[in-house]
Amino acid sequence: MAAYSRDPAVSAREEVLGRIRAALADVPPDDEVPIPRNHQRTAPPDVDVAHLFAERVADYRATVHRVPAGEVAATVAAALAQHGVRRVVVPADLPPEWLAASEAEVVRDDGSLSASALDALDGVVTAAAVGIAETGTIVLDGGTAQGRRALSLVPDTHLCVVRTDQVVGTVPEGVARLDPVRPLTWISGPSATSDIELQRVEGVHGPRTLVVLLVD
Repeated sequence: MAAYSRDPAVSAREEVLGRIRAALADVPPDDEVPIPRNHQRTAPPDVDVAHLFAERVADYRATVHRVPAGEVAATVAAALAQHGVRRVVVPADLPPEWLAASEAEVVRDDGSLSASALDALDGVVTAAAVGIAETGTIVLDGGTAQGRRALSLVPDTHLCVVRTDQVVGTVPEGVARLDPVRPLTWISGPSATSDIELQRVEGVHGPRTLVVLLVD
């Protein structure tokens, strides 16, 4: 006589799993099933990815300035002043010429600033690793002029400088440029969330204001 569990839930579960196993008896294991990867990995050749990137970033309520390299300092100074940034933290290796025209007090991070100290500062200026046009996303990986992750998450205003040659069309292209073992921070607009009544609140878990300089 077959033994049955006295727990109806267990009996029902085993019955369902048994039926699934029987139905899949002639299906090969996952590692033997070819997975097609023919999805689009790049943007169409007629797409201006830098222009699309600027549009998508602006859709997230970020401010976008597209400027030539020679106007970075003036644009940074104007943007910081416009958003009331009087004290700004920057990565230790941020190019000093980017801040040459600004009157804000500059604090270069050596890794010792606490979260409270960063919160007391008005803003941060960083570079980026990659910009993704399709989604309007900026990715930081802690590389040159980007600093540690806390810099881009704690201060209330983040000004990020992205070169047009760092902008790619799609997420797969962006991922291909990134090292997955690095500390990646993906930014799509200012930090925002909504409650059950869809009331948007900004600055809950990151900067309330995002300013992007797209440098040609």
